Amino acid sequence: MQIDLNGRTALVTGGSKGLGLATAMRLAGSGAAVAILARDASALAAAREQIVAQAPKSRVYTVQGDVTSAEQIRAAHRHVNEALGPVDILVNNAGHHSFGAFAQLTDEQWEADLQLKLMASVRLTRLVWTRMVERRWGRVINVLNTFSKAPIGGSAPTSVTRAAQLALTKVLSHEGAPHNVLVNALLVGQIRSEQVVSLHKELKSELPLEDFIRKVVRDSRVPMDRIGEPEEFANIACFLASDAASYITGTAINVDGGMTPVV
Repeated sequence: MQIDLNGRTALVTGGSKGLGLATAMRLAGSGAAVAILARDASALAAAREQIVAQAPKSRVYTVQGDVTSAEQIRAAHRHVNEALGPVDILVNNAGHHSFGAFAQLTDEQWEADLQLKLMASVRLTRLVWTRMVERRWGRVINVLNTFSKAPIGGSAPTSVTRAAQLALTKVLSHEGAPHNVLVNALLVGQIRSEQVVSLHKELKSELPLEDFIRKVVRDSRVPMDRIGEPEEFANIACFLASDAASYITGTAINVDGGMTPVV
């Protein structure tokens, strides 16, 4: 399917690496002007080079900022509007896994996770929402994980925060639908990303990375028996961002090779 996003402006949080970068590259390759927001200036510069190398004609803007800060979110939104114009497509992708036994989680850990994921999505979506409604066109894609539908013990605070974002997705989809502002969620399963690499390091696994990944896939009982690639995730995000998905809102799509036990 040929996706045409010419004339659209996209903002991707956590856009310097992994799924965020892959999504930004796919959107730019389809013609969108793309802004990527992340904390690391050097990572942003490297990401911009990758995107431009793949889509030489694309307009790519980098914004350094921390999405846990309301002030920095407001500044980032202002900079993007000044550089590229109003945001048509928002991909709330920032975040990382934070897991622990419930009794051992501190208030500080709960608060940090809520700020990074739920409140960042709330604040940034609120900033772009009014203009989307005014123009009667908008796309919001919330990148969550499969624990938001099927949590297990030891998956808090991430699973709880992501479940709240899932509820937010449904609320916004109802409010945006009359104005052609469509809101959906993509639920990540086992996909090759910076988080997988970080997990390999954190666990100090003696296995080579690829062997470690195969073990993760086996342990997770992924029916497709392989890890997903960032480009596969980016493809469905690009579809949801386009007019090809003009009658899809309020959905939560598992991008997990069939792993999640619920639809």
